[in-house]
Amino acid sequence: MGQQKSKPQKPLDSLVKKMKVSQGFITLYSNEENTLYFALEEQLLNKDILVVTRLAQLPSGYSAYLNAGSKTAEQVIRFEKKGKTIYLKQISFTNQAEEDDPIAQSVAENNFAPRIAAFPIKNKEEDRFLIDVSAHFMADSPGFNIIRKSDKDLYKMGGVDKKRSSIDAVKSFPNNTEIVHTLTFPVGKPPRSNRSETFSFQINHSFIALPEDPMPIRYADQRVGWFTLKKTDFSSPALKADSYRIVRRWRLEPKDSVAYANGELVEPVKQIVYYLDPATPMKWRKYFKQGIEDWNEAFEHAGFKNAIVAKDPPTAAEDPDFSPEDIRYSTVRYVASTTRNAVGPSVSDPRTGEILESDIIWYHNHLRSYRNRYLLETAAANPKARTLDTPEEEIGEMMRRVIAHEIGHALGLPHNMKASNAYPVDSLRSGTFTQKYGIATTIMDYARYNYVAQPGDQNIRFIRQMGPYDDYAIEWGYRYFGKSPKEEKEILQQMVDQKSLNPIYMFGGYGNDPQAQTENIGDDPIKASSYGLRNLKIVASNLSDWTLKPHSDFDDLEELYGELLGGYRRYIYHVHRLVGGVYETRHQSHQEEAITYENVPKEKQLAALVFLKTNLWNTQNWLMDKTVVGEFSNDGILDRIQNLQKAALRRFLGAKQLNAIQSSWATLPGSGLSAEALIDQLVNDLCTNQTASPDLLERNLQLFLVEQLKTLTTSEDLNPTLKTEIEEALALIHRWSKRMKKTASSSQKAHYSYVYRQTLMD
Repeated sequence: MGQQKSKPQKPLDSLVKKMKVSQGFITLYSNEENTLYFALEEQLLNKDILVVTRLAQLPSGYSAYLNAGSKTAEQVIRFEKKGKTIYLKQISFTNQAEEDDPIAQSVAENNFAPRIAAFPIKNKEEDRFLIDVSAHFMADSPGFNIIRKSDKDLYKMGGVDKKRSSIDAVKSFPNNTEIVHTLTFPVGKPPRSNRSETFSFQINHSFIALPEDPMPIRYADQRVGWFTLKKTDFSSPALKADSYRIVRRWRLEPKDSVAYANGELVEPVKQIVYYLDPATPMKWRKYFKQGIEDWNEAFEHAGFKNAIVAKDPPTAAEDPDFSPEDIRYSTVRYVASTTRNAVGPSVSDPRTGEILESDIIWYHNHLRSYRNRYLLETAAANPKARTLDTPEEEIGEMMRRVIAHEIGHALGLPHNMKASNAYPVDSLRSGTFTQKYGIATTIMDYARYNYVAQPGDQNIRFIRQMGPYDDYAIEWGYRYFGKSPKEEKEILQQMVDQKSLNPIYMFGGYGNDPQAQTENIGDDPIKASSYGLRNLKIVASNLSDWTLKPHSDFDDLEELYGELLGGYRRYIYHVHRLVGGVYETRHQSHQEEAITYENVPKEKQLAALVFLKTNLWNTQNWLMDKTVVGEFSNDGILDRIQNLQKAALRRFLGAKQLNAIQSSWATLPGSGLSAEALIDQLVNDLCTNQTASPDLLERNLQLFLVEQLKTLTTSEDLNPTLKTEIEEALALIHRWSKRMKKTASSSQKAHYSYVYRQTLMD
């Protein structure tokens, strides 16, 4: 059989006669039959193109960690022509070397870019190339990472059902191209609420032109909080491949470099401009604009004025081509959704870290979160918060600060949970202090409200605001020097050396550091939580009066009670984290006065355990006000409170946690608290020092303690030196229960007898 001749190729125009066209960065041709063509101009070949993949919509209940707008992949690709085929290649900029360094050849050879797709060229022109990409977008294609393998295994997802999938919308702009499509998967093990045995996802892909003139990089410093990109330098003089990080930031350069160098405030060549979503309600717009432009004061510390600007969306007459999907426009989007959240994503050049565009997303129902927490956390000392009809100016102020927080992310700043530890707790009860300095040193902490201020404290600021750390971080990231990145690094190093050990300018994340917690304020968790609980008890006793209206049902009351329990849990865990905690101070070797890791002092940990005995292990009857609970529930409240107690105890008595506590105590500076001492104290607080007759919750907690200890005796993960301590603790409880059952009342005797039997040693 002779070789089959290939069909002669036709002119491009003849192949797309009946298709819709969208011209721009990549010219698109599409039809209603899920056919999509890319027409690639010759100059687009071998160009670096950023592709960002996000979930536009996803199934209800699919994941607690994903929502609309969540990114699933970010990659750089190139279209490469070879013969009659266009290959899609995935490019990495992680491993690098100086161009004139001989090792650069080896770096290139050992980081060969994979081809993730191949497309036959359909037309005969030699300066533009038509390819059919339909199948690529109708499949779970490589590089998109739309569905994680762990989720596919969890839900037993099958392959894409193309009959129930579609290409929904395509649009091209001068600097980006947007593809929206839906993929549908059969599901063998769906969530209980999903009876269709189907998952459908709507996905958005952004193909983005990267700058022809790459921005100079700025080297990161771990002592200042910035989002970063990791690089590996094979040209490093060190005897290894040297890893380093660069920060993600907008390109800000002064219009007048001479005036800027003389210390004058100068506008940037290109401002950071945010447009409000046309769907933003008019009454909230001024607060959104304030939240955006609040950052101008911080930019002045970097030498720029009017660096960031908020604008209303242009009308169709003013700009008929305006679209939030156009990467030339950064936006604050107002989404009609029941999601209670706001996010601040941005898109950056993976070669340099330059932020190219961002879209802040405000979900409408986030108002509900702030209304509820404002009441629960501040109403004891703040009459304005004693209602569900929160005054507009109060809600507006909260929205302003949330938008400022999300803009901070979009400017390159991550959370700084260390910041809320800088201010003394009692300063947060001062009107003079809080009005000037706020309640934390940065808007980038989760320090939302002042729950410390007490009834009678005057002129208190209850809502967070910008702080001195924000000015410092923005100056570090955006001060323009006009020098090489390595020269800048030395200048910036000196700036950080002067400030990084001052608590006002410290940066810290999560981990095991009780000075870097979420949702807390003040430098003493025990004192702050004591004030917080005092206020929460006042709120609990007034919850019905402050929330119920004539002829209303009790849904809001039930919701607020649930969130009140959440607030109680937060205050408890702020103290809980002190036990076994390790302070972390980010510093460099020449800052000899600092220690990176240091145990929380033993006396502080013991004080935390005293707090937990009073406010957690002992039954909190104030959380079970019958006049409140009786309006919305007839069961389950005892279990919810007991589960809070058990969860806190379980966190102490896990093998991994006990091993870590023992290791820190034995190896780190500071007195600390040993795991043996912790176990002894818990046995003492829950059992052997219990003189009054325990109630139902306290008896159950004693049994749970025994259960946890017995589990540890058979744990293969527990440090063997601690097993003896566990056995001794059980023996102590055994002897105690034997004594108690002899003298206990008839109603208690059965309990102590059961504890006695449970602690019998084999």
